[in-house]
Amino acid sequence: MTGTIWSTLAVYAIAILLCVLSTRNAAAQEIADDRLLSALQLAQPVSLCGETVPVDDPQVRERFEKEMLVALGNRSQVILWLKRTTRYFPYIQGMLSENGLPDDLKYLAIAESALRMHAGSSKGAMGVWQLMPQTARKYGLVVDVNFDERRNLYRSTPAVVTYLKVLYERFGSWSLSLAAYNMGEEGLEAEILEQGVSNYYQLYLPLETQRFVFRIIAIKRIVEAPQTHGFTLAAHDFYAPEAFSTVQVNAFTDLPLRLIAKAADTDFKTVKDFNPEIRGHYLAAGTRAVNIPSDGEDGFHDRLTAMVEADAKIRSQRVYVVKDGDSLSSIAQKFEVPLAALLIWNRIGLSSVIHPGQRLVIFPAAGKMKDDLKDIEGDQSG
Repeated sequence: MTGTIWSTLAVYAIAILLCVLSTRNAAAQEIADDRLLSALQLAQPVSLCGETVPVDDPQVRERFEKEMLVALGNRSQVILWLKRTTRYFPYIQGMLSENGLPDDLKYLAIAESALRMHAGSSKGAMGVWQLMPQTARKYGLVVDVNFDERRNLYRSTPAVVTYLKVLYERFGSWSLSLAAYNMGEEGLEAEILEQGVSNYYQLYLPLETQRFVFRIIAIKRIVEAPQTHGFTLAAHDFYAPEAFSTVQVNAFTDLPLRLIAKAADTDFKTVKDFNPEIRGHYLAAGTRAVNIPSDGEDGFHDRLTAMVEADAKIRSQRVYVVKDGDSLSSIAQKFEVPLAALLIWNRIGLSSVIHPGQRLVIFPAAGKMKDDLKDIEGDQSG
């Protein structure tokens, strides 16, 4: 009987707890809904790049409200926007100011990539500014097998500034210029001619482009007043600006980034993060500006010279001459090294064809170094 009473009390307790939780969840949802509705209230005129947005037009107002709600619906993404602004906006704002462009254009970078260096699209756009390869090359950026400067904010932003100037000179308004940035200037001009309308808010454009300017407007409103939209971040929550020094590296041959990292008293990842435009594991031969941690600048060139010389000597002692019947897989298996490492050391692809007499560099695993070195030295003589 006692057990039955306790069971009944437990059921009642659970029911009460669920009721309390349900009430709290309902209250929280009501607060969230109120916050979303308040975000749509427009106490002041809406503008972008100094141009008034005609939100008194019901259709324009609806398009604006949709982008505000979509943005606010992804709160984790908004938090990342906000945290990244302190890392990247100072440089972007400086470039815009130096070139006499509206400060609001910095929000284009969030709309395009959420301020991610390696953001890419299925159409081939890349980087913070989501430039297509042909556009990037047109405005002076290198995009090839060794470098993709679209991934580097400090190289791509000057190109984008020039591009935006060209667009504004062509279309005469920032809303149209941003639309052209999204869909291409030729396509936009064709629609203007066909429709006989030169007002972005009245043009029928690809759906993505119809949303694009409103997405930027929504981002601007949220970033300029985060607390109003339910985001309260303390000063320490924001990401610190990147701090690095730039050194000139003169390479007569492709240079392993691991050597640059060691010479800079840092690690491979840091070098890649500071130089996102460098593709793969090597710096292509030539003269190149490379960003490294500031505390690794002193003595960098002397250390790098010594490391390059030492690496060249070691590589010359780690040469394997390909024999009949060898394959990349069998060679990797023979020396007990990952096939992927073999490909990296020799700058070749998985589908590369090797032939007898070809020389491959191999760094045997530490546990097998002695035996493997004998095999390599013996093969060199043949």
